[in-house]
Amino acid sequence: MATLEIRDLHVTVDAGGDGTKEILRGVNLTVKEGEIHALMGPNGSGKSTLAYAVAGHPKYTVTAGTVTLDGEDVLSMTVDERARAGLFLAMQYPVEVPGVSVSNFLRTAITAVRGEAPKLRDFGKELKGAMTELQMDPAFATRNVNEGFSGGEKKRHEILQLELLKPKIAILDETDSGLDVDALKVVSEGVNRFSAAGETGVLLITHYTRILRYVKPDFVHVFSGGRIVEEGGPELADLLESEGYEKFAKAGA
Repeated sequence: MATLEIRDLHVTVDAGGDGTKEILRGVNLTVKEGEIHALMGPNGSGKSTLAYAVAGHPKYTVTAGTVTLDGEDVLSMTVDERARAGLFLAMQYPVEVPGVSVSNFLRTAITAVRGEAPKLRDFGKELKGAMTELQMDPAFATRNVNEGFSGGEKKRHEILQLELLKPKIAILDETDSGLDVDALKVVSEGVNRFSAAGETGVLLITHYTRILRYVKPDFVHVFSGGRIVEEGGPELADLLESEGYEKFAKAGA
């Protein structure tokens, strides 16, 4: 059973002339395959820092704690090794990659993760099927990665990667950001298809509850002041919808 285990994780970031600033202050979280976890909290609480630290972004420095995937030390791995081990990060603000088509990007990524290049015919069939499920125009595959994409197109592309790469653990950083209702439904259906197989774990990071109307979490965690301050089931998301985050602010101070 695939398991991502985060224990007492502390992370700092370079604050320029002010030295370093501690963002994460002892995060404990376990995500197992077949589970959907929603990590909720206000802007600036450290949710995205957790995602990028686990993925290996060089901007963030882990000063204490451990991160393991199936018992293996994630923090000792390079970024590409983490991806090959089964970690996936859908970024809040995906970067543009001029000169690289979506099709070539995805085939290269699949080759890196699987260890061998898929046959062109098999890859084309797999890509077409996934794009059809996400209601994407076939011409999308010839466009440069994220170049000139709308917010909805960027998020669809992230879910397209998710469905093709089939990671063990998927971290989705504010996948609902900037989506209209129709795009939100399509993206949510993609997440649900991916998680329905029960062979992966999903950590869904958001500060809104609207995506949780379509993607039902098994567990909800409230993030404040760089750590998890409250945990529960889907009912906790309903409480946040009605009362907001203010009552949890003191716990994270």
